[in-house]
Amino acid sequence: MARISRRAIVGSAAAFAFAPSIVRAQKKYDPGVTDKEIKLGHTNPYSGPLSAYGVIGKGITAYWQMVNDQGGINGRKVDFITYDDGFQPPKTVEMVRKLVEDDQVFAIYQLLGTATNTVVQKYLNQKKVPQLFVATGASKWGRPKEFPWTMGWQPDYATEAAIYAKHIMANHPDAKVAMLYQNDDSGKDYLNGFIAGFGDKKDKFLIKTASYEVTDPTVDSQIIQLKDSGADVLFNDAAPKAAAQAIRKVADLGWKPAHYLANVAASVASTLKPAGLDNSKDIITAAYLKDPTDPQWAKAPDYLEWKAWMEKYIPQGNQSDASYTYAYSVSATMRHVLTECGDNLTRANLMKQAASMKKLVVPLLLPGITINTSPTDFYPIQAVQLARFDGATWKLFGDVLSSESS
Repeated sequence: MARISRRAIVGSAAAFAFAPSIVRAQKKYDPGVTDKEIKLGHTNPYSGPLSAYGVIGKGITAYWQMVNDQGGINGRKVDFITYDDGFQPPKTVEMVRKLVEDDQVFAIYQLLGTATNTVVQKYLNQKKVPQLFVATGASKWGRPKEFPWTMGWQPDYATEAAIYAKHIMANHPDAKVAMLYQNDDSGKDYLNGFIAGFGDKKDKFLIKTASYEVTDPTVDSQIIQLKDSGADVLFNDAAPKAAAQAIRKVADLGWKPAHYLANVAASVASTLKPAGLDNSKDIITAAYLKDPTDPQWAKAPDYLEWKAWMEKYIPQGNQSDASYTYAYSVSATMRHVLTECGDNLTRANLMKQAASMKKLVVPLLLPGITINTSPTDFYPIQAVQLARFDGATWKLFGDVLSSESS
């Protein structure tokens, strides 16, 4: 049997240590990366009916400005290229093709919207371009066998909706429940999760649903239908503008249901203030990020870090808008993954690092919530905590609720 002495191993290691650095750590790049730059692509509805979400794109832009001022990622500046798609899927297709084929971005990052991500998912997977940390909680973003280049970030809508259903059954055992939802894949994900949460008691609890289109000028008629059903619990799954309209119409009608609001519309600035803070009192949502209006975080280091960033990079920004905390936290996740890639900035390694996060804590996650992924688990955040609006801010209650298996 051949034997290798300890001295031989040490000698080999020493020889390797003095080898040229190019042998020791050769740089590997795919399109969109150089020694000085990493290009990321993004689209967002800066205009149109969902323009309230434009704040996210502005926040992400400001985050990378901060990173670049701090020296970038392993010495490389991030060139964040963002286009307005107006939440129009054909426009998204056009913009994403431009980002990939003309701008030659390394990855598509935080593209916003379920319908808009859906129309480019097959194209990006065929091109083997990462579609990372998409700004939508649809459950379809966690299917690595079918779409190995696509990964979500936030808790998925179906899990969130099921949690509301279980809370309703536990706290309103004789409830008659109505649901407003957006008529697209995201709304149907919420609806299916809500139904699944009730299980075999669905017909007992859920008595009426009504959908709306993102282009509808108001949701008043839908709210009237839901009230007239006799429901005393309402699940409001809508984007900020429609959600605010729904809250205000509920109040105008003198209807007083127990009111649950989808997390995607839980911003105090974008939804609750336009709806009227008094009208929004006692609404329940599921949270996974620290709300900027909650005074309990006023001295938390990550909140102070975020606040200083807001004051320096977005001084005109509304610090009560949770879209800015979302933008900061998801961008911190992307920063972590890019940093872990080191000089191996290939698209395959980017996905490998994204699928290797274990108990990662990034700024502004609620205590007890961490980011976890694996080659078979593309759902980074799978835990929430319920919160109730007290007329000024969201107040957390109960335990952290998780769907993770480990």
